[in-house]
Amino acid sequence: MGPMNIMLFHSTYGLRPAVRDAADRLRAAGHEVWTPDLFEGRTFGTVEEGMALKDELGKDELLRRAILAAAPYSERGLVYAGFSFGAATAQTLALGDDKARGLLLLHGTSDIAESASVDDLPVQLHVAEPDAFEPDDWLGAWYLRMGRVGADVEVYRYPGAGHLYTDPGLPDYDEEAAEATWRVALGFLDTL
Repeated sequence: MGPMNIMLFHSTYGLRPAVRDAADRLRAAGHEVWTPDLFEGRTFGTVEEGMALKDELGKDELLRRAILAAAPYSERGLVYAGFSFGAATAQTLALGDDKARGLLLLHGTSDIAESASVDDLPVQLHVAEPDAFEPDDWLGAWYLRMGRVGADVEVYRYPGAGHLYTDPGLPDYDEEAAEATWRVALGFLDTL
């Protein structure tokens, strides 16, 4: 209830205009939003280029950057959110932050640490159906494991949408699915 403090992580494409636009949409709904740039200004036109930088920097370095970005605000009780790779990053941080207020996953999930444990953390996932990056068998197992660690998970699937369907600058864009996602996500944030 009331405005949330949201840490919004970009995808492997980098901090593109769509991420800033999403942050503006969340701010217009009254929330405070931070959009850390884990790629230090680099953006990419293809997922392959972004993946190459992600691999070059390495998972540990990117996680370190994400934790450093969130740390100054975590006392406030953050909602972690992200797009694709950014959603995976948000999930990792939220499951490790006992003050996390919620987790909003757009187009992505991550492995769940065996040690993860949360107390009824509200989680909402929005994902294309089908999605080559989030196959059904993976999502089924992910959903069960999230429940086991104490998350309260809602999953929304969008048939026929491309993987990163909320980004108007990418071929995956699906306006109808994107608007539906934002409507549901803003409602979710209002319940926290």
